[in-house]
Amino acid sequence: MQRRMPRWEDVKPLLKIQPPGLGPEARLANAGDIYDLRTIAKRRTPRAAFDYTDGGADQEIALRRSREAYQRVEWQDITVLRDVSEIDTTTSILGVPSNLPMAFAPTGFTRMMQHEGERAVARSAERAGLTYALSTLGTTTPEDVASAAPNLNRWFQLYLFKDRDFSGELLRRARDSGYSAVILTVDTAIPGARLRDVRNGLTVPPSLTLKTLFDMAIHPAWWFNLLTTEPLEFATMRHFDGTVAEIVAHTFDPSLNWSDIDWMRNHWDGKLVIKGIQSVADAQRAVDHGADAVIVSNHGGRQLDRAPTTFELLPNVVDAIGDKVEVFVDGGIMDGGDVLAAVAQGATAAFVGRAFLYALMAGGEHGVDRMIEMFTGGIKRTMQLLGVTSLKELGRHHLKIRNE
Repeated sequence: MQRRMPRWEDVKPLLKIQPPGLGPEARLANAGDIYDLRTIAKRRTPRAAFDYTDGGADQEIALRRSREAYQRVEWQDITVLRDVSEIDTTTSILGVPSNLPMAFAPTGFTRMMQHEGERAVARSAERAGLTYALSTLGTTTPEDVASAAPNLNRWFQLYLFKDRDFSGELLRRARDSGYSAVILTVDTAIPGARLRDVRNGLTVPPSLTLKTLFDMAIHPAWWFNLLTTEPLEFATMRHFDGTVAEIVAHTFDPSLNWSDIDWMRNHWDGKLVIKGIQSVADAQRAVDHGADAVIVSNHGGRQLDRAPTTFELLPNVVDAIGDKVEVFVDGGIMDGGDVLAAVAQGATAAFVGRAFLYALMAGGEHGVDRMIEMFTGGIKRTMQLLGVTSLKELGRHHLKIRNE
């Protein structure tokens, strides 16, 4: 073949050089999945705040197993040569329409990850037609979240405190602010051993030590936003400072038992969801005590290390109580394929937590929007490649769990 010198008219159409952009849109432009968002988040966020999101209890075995369980899924019974031009990803979560079979899990200290915090997450969920659960340990009040996203399907997550009157007051505020359901978290009688937090000396609000002052130098934007916006504190427990373990030990009630579910029913007449179910027996007890739904959850691997892997436990719980109440699951869910695997196992919906926190740290509200786009694309694409046009068609015949 004869060689020749390249000509400008040949090269010009190939040039796609763009000036470097500013802001979260440019920062996230080349992010392809949640792990890309995690990488950006780690670069932009102080280590203590990032590790609070990223880490788990003790040796983080439960955390790793949760993700590995979804990685062992192999799709089966794939149908080809089927019209998949129209895909229905909608479902109903406790009687409320949802555009996707997923919801945003309650997460504490959200403004510590990024100064916009719960408001940004709530607005993104509202635009996407998803459910968002605000944590008792949130850094924005139930009233302010309701004001930021008035059309959002809002749930409130409750830890029962030793002070039952205070717990009752939180339920009243949730009811008055239009929250449609309450999640009672039952797996936190005592704090788990989150060793990253211990090693990082994490406190809320962050303490100004030599270590954190050095961190300011390498994360100036995070610290500027923290110091120039409203004080970082627990919105429902103002003026309580300390480590996470100290907060849990001081305020949460280790005597929590099934009779307290009856107390909840006397103080909350809306939908009641029990989160932290890790056995079939407890799932059945939750139904007996009037729960409308359960979340099969090991707290994201943040409480009991080596706890049951929720994806593996899920079908047993569904078989036991799925004809009576809705069954949700969380833990290890990092993309749309994971969500569909949970649905195929029988879950009504999957709750995601770390995924939207990585996105929030990476790009604020725009980052959460980008994360929802990723999940939406993954759900639709997986359904189309499976030859499935609606969630109702998914079943356990669509997957097997590999042992390797």
